[in-house]
Amino acid sequence: MVNKFQLYKNYVVRYLENLLSLLMIKKENLDKTSAWPFVEAKKMLLERKSIIEKKGKITLQTGYGPSGLPHIGTFGEVARTSMVVNALKHLTDLPTEIITFSDDMDGLRKVPDNVPNKDLLEENLHKPLTKVPDPFEKFDSFGEHNNQMLKNFLDNFNFKYSFKSSTKLYRSGFFNSSLQEILKNYDGIMNIILPTLGKERQKTYCPFLPICPDTGHVLEIPMKEINKEKSIIIFDNNGKDLEISILDGNCKLQWKVDWAMRWYALDVDFEMYGKDLIESAILSSKIIKLIGKTNPSGFAYELFLDEKGEKISKSKGNGITIDQWLKYASPESLSLYMYQNPKRAKKLYKEIVSKTVDEYLELLDKAKNQDDFKLLMNPVWHVHDSKVPEEKMIMSFSMLLNLVETSNADSKELLWKFVKKYKKDIEEKDYPIFNDLVGYAIKYFNDVIKKQKKYKIPNNDEKIALKALVSTLDNCNDEMSPEDIQTLIYSTGKENGYSKNLRDWFKLIYEVVFGDQNGPRMGFFISFFGVQETKDLIQKRVK
Repeated sequence: MVNKFQLYKNYVVRYLENLLSLLMIKKENLDKTSAWPFVEAKKMLLERKSIIEKKGKITLQTGYGPSGLPHIGTFGEVARTSMVVNALKHLTDLPTEIITFSDDMDGLRKVPDNVPNKDLLEENLHKPLTKVPDPFEKFDSFGEHNNQMLKNFLDNFNFKYSFKSSTKLYRSGFFNSSLQEILKNYDGIMNIILPTLGKERQKTYCPFLPICPDTGHVLEIPMKEINKEKSIIIFDNNGKDLEISILDGNCKLQWKVDWAMRWYALDVDFEMYGKDLIESAILSSKIIKLIGKTNPSGFAYELFLDEKGEKISKSKGNGITIDQWLKYASPESLSLYMYQNPKRAKKLYKEIVSKTVDEYLELLDKAKNQDDFKLLMNPVWHVHDSKVPEEKMIMSFSMLLNLVETSNADSKELLWKFVKKYKKDIEEKDYPIFNDLVGYAIKYFNDVIKKQKKYKIPNNDEKIALKALVSTLDNCNDEMSPEDIQTLIYSTGKENGYSKNLRDWFKLIYEVVFGDQNGPRMGFFISFFGVQETKDLIQKRVK
């Protein structure tokens, strides 16, 4: 039984938290900010003002097709929608809800590449996903397995969402009245959809897909006769009449019509979707208007690509997976990647992780000294739901990766000991973000960076220049500032043939010492790693 007092208490706590946050941010800054979550939130509140006020709540939806394992793109929709919710909390007192909808009544059209027991799935093609056996043998169906994977992941991120299963809503009768509205407007819907189809498909298209009582398959077959009063359709099933009710999960709707019906039944105010679904969104918007409601405020984002520039696919399993990202970096870094440039196509693969982590650390550092307006424009404000941590950064992730290599640390404890050798006044408990980075760095270096290392063998002139750098370091000590050491490195490069292009000088150091064309700011690295240790490292590479 629901504890009403607890619900009321939770509501009051949320209200007070939002009120406190509002008091900290001036209204004019909320009005002026061009951060995209605020832009979308304001657009929605304007477009659906009367509808939202009448409902007294705001409903946002994210969709998921569980025909394959959840991937980062799926997470991206929930993360970005949550950022819009965070913006809404600063613009209105109305309660919000994110519905994560799983189209798990859809028929399995093909066998994904990244699952076991492919023969089992092959035998159950065209059945609703919640009727297809689980190839992982953990759940009652493939749909349930994938749904649970998604929910577990979203729970780990502490997303606040309401999960809805297409199968449960169809079979429980929740959609019945909405399905009757679709049937009532059958001719108008056909007039919207048919012009978008080829001539052959026009002859067989029907918005309703019956579930075959004999095979359990989701059928795409022509309609012969409609009885709107009884909510029954007679289909032509290969020359045999199939009479079936559209209610209680005996039928499901074709995708574009299903999307519109879902908006209608769930009173959705906002939904974002991939650029490839823009045409579908236009058609679904026409359908929901035909049956008597206004389409949600929409936001089309660009697609995620793998390192080859190909679209990331659930069935292919290409690109980096959710688990892989979280093995190498924090959830917040992944959220940052989702925040940045949502309307620009972005490649998503392992090598992008370290770059994103460093951007996250830089933005955290900037946030410490930003005023309200600049803070609203800082992505980490949105990543952290307006509660930005104030931890002081010790070093960049790329620097930490170099430290893993040069120290040969193979455990978190060992790398911490090395860090403390040069930063004696720090404790793990006071630096939770950096503490996590230490663990991530070891895994990322060994799995990703180490395999790509290509150490340059310097020629004679390059050896002379690097030996000159060692001589320069003879005159340095660990008490010198990073800036002073950096200045001496510049001078050494200029005196040894790199006066016109110091970038090539540092590229030489990086390629010989770190096996990469890019590396840390050397003055800072040497002051942290140690002058003698750096000399030993260079001499080891220059023989």
